[in-house]
Amino acid sequence: MADRLLTPREVGAIFRVDPKTVSRWAKQGRIPAIRTLGGHRRYRESDVQALLRGETLEDASA
Repeated sequence: MADRLLTPREVGAIFRVDPKTVSRWAKQGRIPAIRTLGGHRRYRESDVQALLRGETLEDASA
């Protein structure tokens, strides 16, 4: 089953931050982003849920 892809706006609403903050997190490596053909960032719902639980990228890959 494929993960649902979320927009920066949707992720921002979950964390109650500006979508630009979500993009900044992706640039910093805090959350992995997928680029669409148009160059827009999308985020896997499972990655967002892991971040909500306080897991880091290292925790998720272990």
